[in-house]
Amino acid sequence: MNAHLQKLIVLLRWGLALGLGGWLWQRGHPIGALMLAATVLWGHVLILALEFLMLPAINRGDSAPAAGLPQHLRAWWIESRACSRVFGWQQPFASQRQPDHWPANATGRRGVLLVHGFFCNRGLWNDWLVRLRQADVPVMALTLEPAFGSIDRYVADLETAVRELERRTGCAPVLVGHSMGGLAIRAWWRAHGADTRVHQMLTVGTPHAGTFMARFSVARNAGQMRLGSVWLRNLAAQESAAMRARMRCYYSHTDNIVCPASSATLAGAQQIHLPATGHIGLLYEAQVFDDLMQCLRRPVGL
Repeated sequence: MNAHLQKLIVLLRWGLALGLGGWLWQRGHPIGALMLAATVLWGHVLILALEFLMLPAINRGDSAPAAGLPQHLRAWWIESRACSRVFGWQQPFASQRQPDHWPANATGRRGVLLVHGFFCNRGLWNDWLVRLRQADVPVMALTLEPAFGSIDRYVADLETAVRELERRTGCAPVLVGHSMGGLAIRAWWRAHGADTRVHQMLTVGTPHAGTFMARFSVARNAGQMRLGSVWLRNLAAQESAAMRARMRCYYSHTDNIVCPASSATLAGAQQIHLPATGHIGLLYEAQVFDDLMQCLRRPVGL
């Protein structure tokens, strides 16, 4: 359902661009037609620019290092390209292109569970799935449904996936969550977690304390991600120091979705700051994937 909705949005954009642009062209306004079509197709680049323009004010006084203009520009450029690719192709049209991977003999080989964020699907992880398959790592990527439901509704799917990884490998997996996916992992831990069931949890741009941007959505899960929400406070109150010690939080002072920047950190977890990187762009930072591979190289039992 998630991919179908995103596909519809892309097709509507192209339909509007061609329809309105063609209409203007026929009326003798070719430049206006091209400008209108470009605005419809790549208007998200302007929206991203607005988000980055808002960041200095939102992050003012935050504990994260301050970002300068060159860092904001770099993050905006990378984010524009990443969003065009992810939301224009990977998620709407190629969400099933890269399958989960199970080596011929997965027993004794630590696996990975990939969990996407708000209004995304498993297509977000296509590049990661290719690289993990090339490394012959057991890996699963979920699509969380319903797209705009409560985060707690995703817990059952995570439990099913973790059980499958445990059954096939005999090892506790590494769980990787981008954005809201990190909160889904924490919600799963609250319901089913135990020290023996998780090797490590990596959260990438996850709004652990909420985000300013959540106020612009009426979705149920967006409401749970508002700054200081009751849901987030209850989640934090039910977690142990041992659980957080297994977590790494990757965040950036130029994250255009999760802000203020330090809201993507969690007390008791290891914090890794990746400068000059936008929200989707965090997944393309080499350090995140390299750290995952380092986790997987540790001997089973450590």
